[in-house]
Amino acid sequence: MGTTLADIAAKAGVSQASVSRVINAKPGVSEDLRNTVIDAITALGMPVDKMQRNGTRLMAIVTPNMSNPIFPEFVTAITNLLAQRGFLVIVCSYTPSGTSEDGYLELLQSQPLAGVIFLGGKYDTKDSNLSVYSILTDRGIPAAFVNGAKRDMDGLYVSTDDAKAMTMALKHLTDLGHRRIGLLLGDRSHYPSIIKHKAALEFFEQQHIEHGSNMTAWTTYGVESGQMAAQSLIEGGATAIACASDELALGAIKATRSLGLNIPEDISVTGYDDSASMSFMAPSLTTVRQPVAKICLSTINALMAMMENKRLMARRDVILFDPELIVRESTGRCLSPRTSDDKG
Repeated sequence: MGTTLADIAAKAGVSQASVSRVINAKPGVSEDLRNTVIDAITALGMPVDKMQRNGTRLMAIVTPNMSNPIFPEFVTAITNLLAQRGFLVIVCSYTPSGTSEDGYLELLQSQPLAGVIFLGGKYDTKDSNLSVYSILTDRGIPAAFVNGAKRDMDGLYVSTDDAKAMTMALKHLTDLGHRRIGLLLGDRSHYPSIIKHKAALEFFEQQHIEHGSNMTAWTTYGVESGQMAAQSLIEGGATAIACASDELALGAIKATRSLGLNIPEDISVTGYDDSASMSFMAPSLTTVRQPVAKICLSTINALMAMMENKRLMARRDVILFDPELIVRESTGRCLSPRTSDDKG
């Protein structure tokens, strides 16, 4: 994973703003401060010459909290590919209690950026204010928006085909005989979950499967929130749960066990992402894999093209990648229909 401004600042014992001033040769930087920051950069194993403004090619990755294991996978792959092309990567990970996405964009405003890659942000949320991204558009900085939906900003939109991913998971479950399938989704305003929900309803209609609103649970992404939401689906009679992320799927598995039920004999569970540890858990998770390597390579190639020809930014191209269903131990045949009174 790439070294961040925060890493350098922590190593040097100074603020991120001070690190930024040193990197970009801003006036008002003392020799002692400069030496302290340069020593920290060297200690972290980074080539100092790449940190100097002359000839520096900076690329920023803006990502949500990396507790979700799929985000570190994206960051690592992107950072490695950019390093091969001679770019220095700044990783900006925002959290509810720390620096916000808006705050990082303000901080990056003074940087000589070649481009920005977003792994999440306001753009992936319905009815959000997108004016913050004008900071990049006004400067002609190419941007790539990963795992969202096409919005009113110039740049590239890259995503796994969420509709196809949900359809894959549901077809797998129905092929196993499941008809009482719960949907465990993220926030109601989150475009990836909105897309998955729409695809699920279309699938149920085509397959003549009844799906009441009580069989869809919307929640925040996370294991604990997933566990609480999944419990209501199980108590409502679900024999299978299709989840919008691997984290939510882990929550569904925990909920199943807490109710004295077994995976997959009583409840089948599917996830989404196929983050690295999913094949090693017990039971291993059936999930829909995002082609992370392909997404990252295409994103960077498209950014390079936009850097060479800024007019490409206004096309707002959309690239969708096919997902892959990975069948493991968390799904099995529906042995007997459950009812809302059957709680194990």
